Amino acid sequence: MTEQSRLSKLLGGFHRSFWVANSLELFERLAYYAQAAVMSIFLRNYLKFSEVEATTLSSIFGLLVYLLPIFAGTFADKYGFRKAFSFAFFVMAIGYFLIGAVGSPMLAGLRESFSLYWLIVIVLILTAVGESFIKPSVLGTIAFSTKPETKSLGYAIYYTLVNIGGATGPVIAYFVRNLVGIQWVYMVSALSCFLMLIGTQLFYRVPESAQLIEQPSLKTKLGEMMKVLVNGRFMIFLLIFSLYWMIFWQIFLTLPYYLTDFISKSAPFDLIESIDAWAIILLQVLVNRLTRKMPPIAAISLGFSVSTLAWFVVAAVPSITGVMAAMVVWSLGEMAQAPRYYEYIADRAPKGQEALFQGYAFLPIALGYFAGGIIGGRLYASMAAPLIGTGTSPTGFWLVFGFIGVAATILMISYNSYITRKDRKAATA
Repeated sequence: MTEQSRLSKLLGGFHRSFWVANSLELFERLAYYAQAAVMSIFLRNYLKFSEVEATTLSSIFGLLVYLLPIFAGTFADKYGFRKAFSFAFFVMAIGYFLIGAVGSPMLAGLRESFSLYWLIVIVLILTAVGESFIKPSVLGTIAFSTKPETKSLGYAIYYTLVNIGGATGPVIAYFVRNLVGIQWVYMVSALSCFLMLIGTQLFYRVPESAQLIEQPSLKTKLGEMMKVLVNGRFMIFLLIFSLYWMIFWQIFLTLPYYLTDFISKSAPFDLIESIDAWAIILLQVLVNRLTRKMPPIAAISLGFSVSTLAWFVVAAVPSITGVMAAMVVWSLGEMAQAPRYYEYIADRAPKGQEALFQGYAFLPIALGYFAGGIIGGRLYASMAAPLIGTGTSPTGFWLVFGFIGVAATILMISYNSYITRKDRKAATA
């Protein structure tokens, strides 16, 4: 059997629900990254919030989007993926529409009678609740709609489609905001979610294997979640990893400010943000081949160190070309560590708790988003904003995040050294 025919056989072996769920994920990621690409500029330049207020709002949204799946997955398992998808897309369509419409004349009366800041907080929380049901439902569908021999390929397809959505979303945002206005980016995201709601109703069917499993009670599942929180080793690992994501989210939180305030008012910040995802699509296979023989924690530490270099590049080369080069550098580090991160979690999870531990894989992303928004916004307001118009680049601002990356790398290497010594002592005993 040729390699091509073998691949065709594998692709044909997926349940229909696998392709539907991954299509839903693709368009959800497109909607998410389209609005994420412009959120910082939308909140500051369109709704007139300060940098601190805008990044705080973004951090609240990001925290909930990546933290709530830990809990939403419990409900998705309990009540079914189809209901979870339907609920998610319905809420997201309303949420994104309201975010885009909040500055329009039709909601002027509401803005006059209610604090705009808290109105946005409420809408962002609503949208994040909807977002939180997507990933558990997609990953759950993949788990039930693949066979042992197709599971690895199934997750590879999922990861590829996530990056395609992450790459095309900002590109669509760029054209929409330039043609009809930045607020319309949120309308496009709302429309994408509404169409996916219809798609769920028409095409998605729960895999038969999922229907045969009797789900434990919510009390039991919540009790199982607490087991992870008391695993000290694992929680330290996740907290160290949150430093990596704290500096990653500056790509969406403060880099758009830097590009438009210091490089060019017309800088295509959304297109530049998409370089990371495009590079991953093009180079992931090559990087995987170069790092596949490294132990997972070594690949993770390497990824930390390479990605950290990106912020030193931004500090040293204050130009669009410098920022674009930095995004490629960042992506190389991300490609080195991302696949090995999930592998490391699977290897470290106690037997029988693998899925439970994987559910916490998004915790560092959530914590990093929240801390990155709070810290990044305040640092930008104090270190960068006063330099606008002076002809001086905010080098020190980017060096702060570079040194946070250095600290994260050192902590990860130290953690690995400590865990390795403990494991050797346990093996000897």
